[in-house]
Parts: sequence; structure tokens; C-alpha cells
Amino acid sequence: MRTGYNAVIGLEVHAQLNTASKAFCSCPTEFGAQPNVNVCPICLGHPGTLPVLNRNLVSFAVKMGLATNCSIREASTFSRKNYFYPDLPKGYQITQYADPICHNGFVEIETDAGVKHIGITRIHMEEDAGKSIHDLDIDTLVDLNRAGVPLIEIVSEPDIRSPHEAYQYLQQIRQILIYLGICDGNLEEGSLRCDANISVRPDGQKEFGTRREVKNLNSFRNVEKAIEYEINSQIETLVEGKTVVQQTLMWDAGAQKTKLMRSKEEAHDYRYFAEPDLVSVVVDEQWRNQIHATLPELALAKKRRFIQQYGLPAYDAGVLVDDVDVARMYEDTCGHLEPASPEAYKLVSNWTMTEMLRIMGERKCGIDEVGVSSTQLSSLINAITNKKISSKTAKEIFPDMVGSGRTADEFIDERGLSQISDEGALKTMVDEVVRNNPDNLKKYISGKTNLFGFFVGQVLKASGGSANPTIVSSLMKDALEAVQNSNTVED
Repeated sequence: MRTGYNAVIGLEVHAQLNTASKAFCSCPTEFGAQPNVNVCPICLGHPGTLPVLNRNLVSFAVKMGLATNCSIREASTFSRKNYFYPDLPKGYQITQYADPICHNGFVEIETDAGVKHIGITRIHMEEDAGKSIHDLDIDTLVDLNRAGVPLIEIVSEPDIRSPHEAYQYLQQIRQILIYLGICDGNLEEGSLRCDANISVRPDGQKEFGTRREVKNLNSFRNVEKAIEYEINSQIETLVEGKTVVQQTLMWDAGAQKTKLMRSKEEAHDYRYFAEPDLVSVVVDEQWRNQIHATLPELALAKKRRFIQQYGLPAYDAGVLVDDVDVARMYEDTCGHLEPASPEAYKLVSNWTMTEMLRIMGERKCGIDEVGVSSTQLSSLINAITNKKISSKTAKEIFPDMVGSGRTADEFIDERGLSQISDEGALKTMVDEVVRNNPDNLKKYISGKTNLFGFFVGQVLKASGGSANPTIVSSLMKDALEAVQNSNTVED
């Protein structure tokens, strides 16, 4: 971003909720069904039909509000937002306007400058529109399966100052939704959609600049790129002495630029008025407390706990908590460690982030489908930390553990892979190797200390690779120092 200007960014995030039925009727909400099969007279807007509110829509909205430190309004109402669009069969959307159910909250993001609070203006309930399909070589088609699917809209304060902060904020919102179990957070399938409001102003100016909105951003990468492009475009307009015009834009990912959708609407353009077919939504203290009691530990709190409790680096903890199931697997594995130690906790993290996440990426599956349970993984880590096998041996047997249901100990015992850690037995091998290599011993004593690896390697070879290399190295160091100190080498 060009110096002399700063950006002001707010995000509006639409999250499709994991309810079994739609917001105001009993039609299913499954994704991927044949077009126009999950519909009924209510969500098609037929005359004479009446909406019935889905209780889970309210419960999920309150849960998100509590998780984002919002105040919960005891009584809130629905309104009609009127506009014409091909995939909006009623000609209006049932939403909340004047009194959203959740308001005045915040989420935390971790920036290079420290923790930053991003304010939440409101979270309100509404129904989704259908889907217009434009990317076929025929006329536009309309699929109304999505019409009436329950949404919450999460509107941030204009507290975001960079594309990367917007990315971090959106990531936090997605994590919270997934941890709460109320949205799958799938941007590609449209379960999570983001609109960005962007303006720029000269440094030192308190008043916000003219705001432009970029609609329907469907990936984290597109959010960052679209905001960055729009910031630079607005700055360039101001530098040229022109005026930024308030508009609604869309992001063209192919051209990597924004393009005009329509002139920006104001609230009065939608002719909001109270929904006459629905009574007020009342969330009393008892219901609110019941919902609050179901809140899980969220990702950011879990990350901080992993750092403190398990001694993990911030990077490791961040990777692990990004997927709620991976975080659970990590903790389950740590619970089976014998003995538990910071070194063992770090080993679990390393194996999870490398081997487990690698398989997840290759198979495009969750960690529960990898084929290695927490019990199996902990058995492997225990074998390493207890010096039963080396890390090299662990990597050799891990592929065979996948999908087998068998622990590392079973493979180790079956194949005779246990390391020899008995110092008496290993000292005998060390002394024999030193005695059987007088020429190299003379060279070592004369200063060619790089031969140390040769001596250790000979012991490992003699043991068939089963000798504990750490103990062998220590014993060999003592043996060679003893020979040097005695200064007597047999010819």
C-alpha cells in the first residue's frame, strides 16, 4: 500500500448454519441435491403460506454471539428486506434489521504487534436466497434448493487496517463457527461467504473515506487479494485528484481485479418493514445460560493452552488447533504417553504435523480417516522416547501401522527391532571395535577425530542396527578418551 494513506476495512460474513431444516420451513438443507428438489410452497413464496421459525436458528445465533463476546438481546424481531432478484422467489428476504439478536461484541486476532480486538457490530439471523447459475453455455439457470436456508450475518466494526488483518479475522470467525459445530466453514461450497467494505483516507484524517463494497468473496486468498487491489485502486484515484464513487463491486479472480456490479444501495432502497407473519424472538436468561453452558474451548484459547501446558512453539500450536479434530487427536495421544514430558509432547506434534497431516492432504480426508489412532501414535512416540527404537526405525514401521490397527510395540517385537540399551552389552561391543581397528585408532589419536563416526558406525553395524546410537556415542567417546589418556596403543 502506498505511503501517506491508510485503509479502513469492515467485513460482513454470511455463515450457513448446520441445521437439518430451513429457517422457516421443514425442507432439508443438504448440499449437492438435485436442483429444485428441496423446496416447498413456503420457501417458494407461494401466496397464503406462513413461515415457522426454526428454533435451532435462534440457538446457533445466540451461541455465536456468546462466543464472540456479544450482548444478547432478550427480544428481537424479523423484518422484510425487499428487492427483486431471480433467485429470490418471494421478492423479499426475511432478515433482522433494527434490533439484531446479538450486538457489540469482539474477536481477537494475533498480529505482529500483539493481540488486537476487532469489534462485532451485530450478528443477525436471516434466510438465504437461491442460486443463479451463470457459468453454463446457455441462459442463466436458477436452483432454489438454497432458498430459505438459515444464515447468520456477522458484521464487523471498521477496525481492520490491512488485507492480512482481514484474512486473520476471517480465519478466526471460521474457526469459531467450526468449533461451535454450527457451520462447516466451507467457502468453496458457499457455506461461508464474505463481503468486504473498504475505504482509504490520508494519514492523520479522522473521517472515513468513501466506502466501496466487494461482494461474495469465496476464499481466504480472494479476500486478501480483492482488498489489496481495491485499496490500491482507491489510493490511485485520490492521487489523480478524482473522487471515489460509492459502488458495489465483485472480484474477478481470473483478471485479478474488481469490477462493477451495481451502484451501492442504501437501507431505504430495501424498504425494510416488520415481518407481519412472525412474532418477536425472546431469549430469556435461562435459555441464554443453557446455551452458554454448551460452549466449547475455542481455537485461540486452545492454542494458548497448548503453548502453556505442552510447551509447544506458537507455530505448532497454531497448526494443531486449526482443525478441531487434529487438536483432539493431539491431546488424546498426549494422554497415552509414558512417560509424559515436554520432549514427548513435541514429538507428538512433529509426527502429527508431518506424517498425519501429509496423509490427510494426500487422501483429502480428516484425521480420523488416516488409519492411525491416538493409541497407535502414542505407542510409537513411547517407543522412541523410551529408547526402544530410533527415530529412523520409527519412520520405517509407521507406514505399516497405517490402517493395521496394531501398535508400534507389536511390530517391534515381531521384527526384533528393539534397540540394545544395556550399557554393559554395548560397552563390550565398543571395546571390541576399538581393539579390532588399531590403524584407525592410531589415526584418531594423532588428530583425525572425524574417524569418531567410523567407530560408532562399526558398533551399530555389529549390532545389526539395534544398538542405541546415543549410548554407543557416549561409550565410544569414553573409550577413545581412555586410550588417549593412557597414550598406549598396541601395534
